[in-house]
Amino acid sequence: MSSDDEPALMSSPIKTTAALLEPIADYETSTLVETMVNDTLEITTICPDVEHGKFIIESGLNEIPSSVCGTPTYQHRSLPRIKILGTGGTIASKGSNSSQTAGYHVDLTIQELLDSIPDISRVCELEYEQLCNVDSKDLNEEMLFKIYKGVTQSLQSFDGIVITHGTDTLSETAFFIESCVDTGELPIVFVGSMRPSTSVSADGPMNLYQAILIAANSKSRGRGILVSLNDQISAGYYITKTNANSLDSFNVRQGYLGNFVNNEVHYYYPPVKPQGCHKFKLKLSPQASTLNLPSVCILYGHQAIPPEIVDMVADHYDGLVIATMGAGSLPKNVNEKLLSLKIPVIYSKRSMDGMVPTANLPKTQDGSSTSLIASGYLNPEKSRILLQLCLAGSYCLEEIRRVFRGVYGG
Repeated sequence: MSSDDEPALMSSPIKTTAALLEPIADYETSTLVETMVNDTLEITTICPDVEHGKFIIESGLNEIPSSVCGTPTYQHRSLPRIKILGTGGTIASKGSNSSQTAGYHVDLTIQELLDSIPDISRVCELEYEQLCNVDSKDLNEEMLFKIYKGVTQSLQSFDGIVITHGTDTLSETAFFIESCVDTGELPIVFVGSMRPSTSVSADGPMNLYQAILIAANSKSRGRGILVSLNDQISAGYYITKTNANSLDSFNVRQGYLGNFVNNEVHYYYPPVKPQGCHKFKLKLSPQASTLNLPSVCILYGHQAIPPEIVDMVADHYDGLVIATMGAGSLPKNVNEKLLSLKIPVIYSKRSMDGMVPTANLPKTQDGSSTSLIASGYLNPEKSRILLQLCLAGSYCLEEIRRVFRGVYGG
């Protein structure tokens, strides 16, 4: 069992070699078993605090010379290496009895979670690290930094990464990692559950088992951040939690990629990453222990929302996000108040689906939207993260608009 400061390894580290295997021509006796690692792939992780932000995927192959009829042959390592990063959540929770599905507490480590799933020794080699063990409502920038650093430090040594996470804020962390880490071809799979481990028909063990197999599957490469939950494979950039209780808890209208059925990974489309995803390079010092992103507040629109609430918060934040009614609708007096602000204001929507187009932004008499920006398809919480990253990069207003145009806002 491992502590937060002393990550446990399920298997001992495997030495790798950067030397590429020479092609073997004209030998029918040569044996080459396909592996997931791409020996020539360079990955830029947008992470200057770790090896100046650049990783070279070293060969993960164990070069084993042998002799068949006097001819040298080589055997590639056949099993992919998967790293599991544990953060807690319902998937790591226990209740007081088998029928309890509320009021439970995070209590399980990655090792205990792995003990509950089928044997995967014939599928992949596993290592794991417990970054933290909390309910995802308690995730802060310090813990988010641990996840970010855990991902970037694992990219060069593994063929896939699985992150266990609470479902309440899973979509936010997945969006953040997609926006800040260029994962290249490597699959990174987030996984959670809606029932604690002690519940009748607990979904955590199967979800984790599926996530590991998805990360180890070569067809998962080149798809960016993935989410495995309730037999579905989804794009982390667009996924949103839409049900607080049901096993079918996530909406993936813009990113339903495939299914997991009877130990088989089924994708509906060829590998592709989210359209318009802007990549940010975080300005972090080697001594950093947290993200320290600019502060952005979310206000929730409703009937008779008082314009005074804008004055109450605007001076305390670097930017605002408004969960508007409909596709950008707010009372006239609130719009006027927001038009007068000098900080960037993102018009998002409180509805589950749909978007806020630029045409719906309020304008001054001269036709300007001042510092107002449409969120496009992004919900308020993802709009907040995207604005924070823009502000952290010292983007001007027009640059922020350009970033949001990638999701059809701006």
